[in-house]
Amino acid sequence: MKTSVSPLRAQLRAELQILARNGEQLLLTLIIPVMLLVFFGMTDVLPTGFDDHMDFLTPGVIALAIMSSSMVSLGIATGFERSYKVLKRLGVTPLGRPRWLIAKVITILVVQFIQLGILIPVALLLDWQADDAQWLAAIGAVVTGSIAFAGLGLFIAGRLRAEVNLAAQNGLYLLLLLLGGMVIPFDKLPNPVAAVAKCLPSGALADVLREALVNGGDRPATSWLVLGIWALVTPVLTALTFRWE
Repeated sequence: MKTSVSPLRAQLRAELQILARNGEQLLLTLIIPVMLLVFFGMTDVLPTGFDDHMDFLTPGVIALAIMSSSMVSLGIATGFERSYKVLKRLGVTPLGRPRWLIAKVITILVVQFIQLGILIPVALLLDWQADDAQWLAAIGAVVTGSIAFAGLGLFIAGRLRAEVNLAAQNGLYLLLLLLGGMVIPFDKLPNPVAAVAKCLPSGALADVLREALVNGGDRPATSWLVLGIWALVTPVLTALTFRWE
């Protein structure tokens, strides 16, 4: 038992240390979501269509934070590790690829726990009312969304060169931020764009979180279906196409 647990613990410790030293990842996963929540929470300039703009903003920013950690942070780090032949070497160590993946997943979960531990109190300080929140449904949405975005991030990281992967991850992040219903409501987008946006994992995650946290989803049943499909398809696609070197 010791030989199987110790490499995992060592890798997990290394993953957390790398994350703590990586300013770009911390910016994406923690600082940007908090800044967006505080800025738009204090200014009330978004055309949300909600009586309380925080009911629209809080679930959207939480969805953004999940996308940042599960897709961008994981995808960029994995892309460079693959480029530097780290993944190839890990495959022949006692750690192995399965435990490497477990360490990555645990690291993402730790990051998301920290994100929620910061974002929710900040939202409450900005007068968000969480009286109607269905926390179990919200946790289910977080887990499902994390799987969908992690699969998407690893799919990109497993196919592209590190520098191209870096640009692709950040470009997709900005695209999903603008079209994902996180800070811009769907009904403020042109109809064809809104139809596409509702089929994206970002739009589906934001919608199911809004339903879970403030009972304000646009079409929660359909959004759950869309998010579930992404959570099934992207990991399978990644498993079939990922190149370790």
